[in-house]
Amino acid sequence: MAVPHTLTWLIAAATTLAILLRPWRLPEYLWACVGAGALVALGLLPAERAGHAMLRGTDVYLFLVGMMLVAEVARQEGLFDWLALLAADHAAGSARRLFDLVFLVGTLVTVFLSNDATAVVLTPAVYAVARAVKAPPLPYLFICAFVANAASFVLPISNPANLVVFGARMPALAPWLAHFALPSLLAVGCTYATLRLVFRAELAQPLEASPPLPPMTPRLRMAACAVALTAVTLVAASALGYPLGWPTLAAGALSALLVLLRSRASPWRLLKGVAWGVVPLVAGLFVLVEGMAASGALQQLAALMRGLPAGAASWAAGVGAAVAGNLVNNLPAGLMAGTLVGMADLSAGTTAALLIGIDLGPNLSISGSLATLLWLLAVRREGMHVSALGFLRLGAVVMPPALVLALAALWIAG
Repeated sequence: MAVPHTLTWLIAAATTLAILLRPWRLPEYLWACVGAGALVALGLLPAERAGHAMLRGTDVYLFLVGMMLVAEVARQEGLFDWLALLAADHAAGSARRLFDLVFLVGTLVTVFLSNDATAVVLTPAVYAVARAVKAPPLPYLFICAFVANAASFVLPISNPANLVVFGARMPALAPWLAHFALPSLLAVGCTYATLRLVFRAELAQPLEASPPLPPMTPRLRMAACAVALTAVTLVAASALGYPLGWPTLAAGALSALLVLLRSRASPWRLLKGVAWGVVPLVAGLFVLVEGMAASGALQQLAALMRGLPAGAASWAAGVGAAVAGNLVNNLPAGLMAGTLVGMADLSAGTTAALLIGIDLGPNLSISGSLATLLWLLAVRREGMHVSALGFLRLGAVVMPPALVLALAALWIAG
């Protein structure tokens, strides 16, 4: 590999490592921007090409902002805390039933609000409820981590990585479900069964009485309606084959406006709670992946994929994407996968396998996905400690069977 190309990959690797480790506690987006700026400053990527790469992510940025708005509205109004208390109330002292209900709530939040919402806003609520009923928190916290990835390809809106992989080639809802309905059902079901088995001893203990469930106030109803409005809008846009960026932003902004008008609250608290740094983070990653594409390595991989039989290509894509997501995090891996799809003109089945690997594979390690990293930060804020090795041990039990089942269902159907 030529020296400029080697330098490009070294910068990309160093940037990815800095995003994961956050040296000097500097925010992730700053390291992504520094890495992208270094490619341009050193002449490794023309500024015009870097600009085009950032603009290519417009739909993703709009989607992320819209989803963050509606998730922050729901969080600030206490909707997720209320849902967690509702689960505890219906559990009626049974740890197994509470586990099932938390898993169900986590699945629904992931499917309709994205995996990041499950990681960021559901996790603290689940921790608070587990403490209130004197249950060991970790089994329920791990639900939030694992279901956030396992259920993230049920719908196109369930994971921002879905937009990254497909881009302008995003399928409409009907063909999406044709490819992913059975694999996602098996992935979620297998993840549930494995976690129930692993934590069977903890779930055998009875729970204390749950705190009384507060009535659903008008503000809570408004927040729930905002979430429902967003979900219906996005499912409709997906069914009609429209890009999801503008509908998501419009639904999120309208939801926030309605809730703010109802509560007569200042918008600044809401806007302050949104993690705006995610947008420059993703933009910087788009530039880094464009630099790696310019090095020619992705073209060689695309040529290799084109030469494989359809079945072998699907398995190689799914397993390879899962491994790559755990090595470099699934967001940059998803960006590379999206570039690869365009270069290799992959079949629908192989592209679907690639997406399953990107979405589900990160359940192996704590650094596998942005959602899991956000979950880890939420867990640490509650004073809990989950080591990378401890997560890996559990992930090595949970992820591989779910991935094999999902890819096998895709292969058989194809």
